Amino acid sequence: MKYREQATVLNIEEIGKEIFSLVLQTRQIAGEAVPGQFVSVYANDRSRLLPRPISICEADEESGCLRLVFRIAGEGTREFSRFEVGDKVTIVGPLGNGFPIERAEEKRVFLIGGGIGIPPMVQLDHTLEEMGAAADVTAVLGFRDEQFLLEDFSCECLIATEDGSAGTRGNVLDAIRENGRKADVIYACGPTPMLRALKAFAEAEGIECWLSLEEKMACGIGACLSCVCRSTEMDEHSQVNNKRVCTEGPVFLSTDIEL
Repeated sequence: MKYREQATVLNIEEIGKEIFSLVLQTRQIAGEAVPGQFVSVYANDRSRLLPRPISICEADEESGCLRLVFRIAGEGTREFSRFEVGDKVTIVGPLGNGFPIERAEEKRVFLIGGGIGIPPMVQLDHTLEEMGAAADVTAVLGFRDEQFLLEDFSCECLIATEDGSAGTRGNVLDAIRENGRKADVIYACGPTPMLRALKAFAEAEGIECWLSLEEKMACGIGACLSCVCRSTEMDEHSQVNNKRVCTEGPVFLSTDIEL
């Protein structure tokens, strides 16, 4: 189920350079969201017609609170960064397919996030902790330099930074290899080069790997085909080897897509 709501801003704060944490009060969306899904957020400036897709960082069913963490990427997200407590904002969601958390049962799990792909790993970490089904959970987080959201993870975190200011100097795969870690299942979200490298790594190591793709979207409901990715199977909607990231994704089994 997806809903269109007028949510209320409960909190807005800058947690990194041009990276903001936005907490919204919702009626239904927070209670329906699962890790890996996203919402479409509409600007109050009516000259910006298209919504901005933002991954869900945290969702609390009991309180109805929804937390979104985003980076300023244009005028729409810049408007969101200027919200004040009590403001109203139109959102639609939850959208897309989330991570198949049942695949983690009794498995060693990597939660891998790069840059603004880190926020959805927070909700996934909390959900796996509540389930208590995974044998072991490790977050592997890649940053350019400045770190954020580390305090929101309950599992062990391995850090990689491009400039070597913290953790392993390099990328998330460098951090995994440096620490000699192994996993049976990978859940990941981040920039395409990182996901491409993880896809190759997982296939070489025989690891089940689920990737959440970051794509620009227009409608967010599968009608416009602006967010397609190459797939190994034919899409029933378009009749070509494409998958719509907003509806069939954003989470895909790595062997089902081409990057």
